[in-house]
Amino acid sequence: MSARCSLVVNGKSVRVSTGDTPLEAALADGMIAPTPGLNGQGSAPAPRRAQSRSHRSESVKLALPRPASIEAPRPHPLPTRSAAVQKRTGTVTEISPLGLHTVQVVVTLTRRLPLEPGHQVVVTFAGFEPATLSPTLRVDGSAELNELVFQLRLNSDGSGLGHALGEGIDLDHPVKVKGPVGRGFYRPGSGRLVLLAAETGFAPIWSIARAARYIDPAREVTLMVGARDPLDLYMRPALDWLRATGVTRIVMVSDRTRQRPPEVRPGPLTAHLPSLRSTDVVHVAGDASTVGAVEVLAAASGARCYPVLIEPGI
Repeated sequence: MSARCSLVVNGKSVRVSTGDTPLEAALADGMIAPTPGLNGQGSAPAPRRAQSRSHRSESVKLALPRPASIEAPRPHPLPTRSAAVQKRTGTVTEISPLGLHTVQVVVTLTRRLPLEPGHQVVVTFAGFEPATLSPTLRVDGSAELNELVFQLRLNSDGSGLGHALGEGIDLDHPVKVKGPVGRGFYRPGSGRLVLLAAETGFAPIWSIARAARYIDPAREVTLMVGARDPLDLYMRPALDWLRATGVTRIVMVSDRTRQRPPEVRPGPLTAHLPSLRSTDVVHVAGDASTVGAVEVLAAASGARCYPVLIEPGI
């Protein structure tokens, strides 16, 4: 007869034969349930903890990104919110004509204001009401980091902020600036970029177009600019630069036929808008009628549209 000894498992006494392991003794006495693969014994339901781990493992698998063939990630995440509004002060340091009814104003700030291409700012020239303007670059592409370059229209009726330049507003005139404001700023990414500018709406469109050529040089760009008078198509040096960098689809439009060069097409700007695709990204800047018409066309095609409304008289 083999020798035996006593073993206490979970508060109960278990008889153990000499040579048996404590685990074998506990199994033989029914103290614990058998598990799969243990000494060739039968299978049993998996422990709850194992189930829980298995469940968590499946959750991790579901959270993994899809293969690139199904959904390619965006090369540049789109901004989800605008930058914080800041205030700056400065003075007018340059006033120069651009076209028949357009003038350029440069404000030099005491400290740089962080802006994205296409952002707007609220500008208050001392003694005048605040106006929402679109900072841009000079038509040759130059601008200092602490400069804000504006393009203002001279209305034929003598109204508007532009007519105060050289009279109520001159060099060294104090200026207060608050910004950025607006949602029309440039968002790097894919998809054809369709840019439309009416009159001084070229200001934000020029900064967006130039940024796109540096940030996304392979991106397809279509640009259309329009003015009521062909002599107000002051942006030709900027258009030449864009052509030199590979932008082949550039259209100039004028409502009036007087002194209209052959390369300038007649009719409203929207009449020359190409067929939009759902993958297009549209930026339009100008008067309310132009911006509204483009927004409707973009919505009908499913294209994303970012409008910049230019205030009357600006």
